[in-house]
Amino acid sequence: MKRSAFALAAGALFGLGLAVSGMTNPDKVLNFLDVAGHWDPSLALVMGGALLVTVPGFAWVRRRGRSACGDALPTTPGSRIDARLVGGSALFGIGWGIAGYCPGPALANLAHGTLEALVFVAALLLGSQVARALPRPTLPR
Repeated sequence: MKRSAFALAAGALFGLGLAVSGMTNPDKVLNFLDVAGHWDPSLALVMGGALLVTVPGFAWVRRRGRSACGDALPTTPGSRIDARLVGGSALFGIGWGIAGYCPGPALANLAHGTLEALVFVAALLLGSQVARALPRPTLPR
């Protein structure tokens, strides 16, 4: 129960931050990516503000050796860069650049009932299921 309460609080705080900063508006994101036109640096400022909170938070959790709700910290995943990682990252970036959405703001925009958010989330879910169906490479031991 404690874990669910932390997850709900973190998600609500994240959604509130997106809404207050205007990052649920895909035009803000697209204008950030339009460096040759009507460039809007506000996304970089929001990311910088998020880092000011996140970096000390992660340092605190690492010093504690357990999460805020008391769970053991997960082991660090491998840092191998392979075609699957590069391809997924490229698809994410292309989708973000075309739609102006990443998953968090798209989910937040479902509350507005916009068709573009619905199409984006449907494509996101479809893409995640396709990725799960693809064969996973075996890692050397």
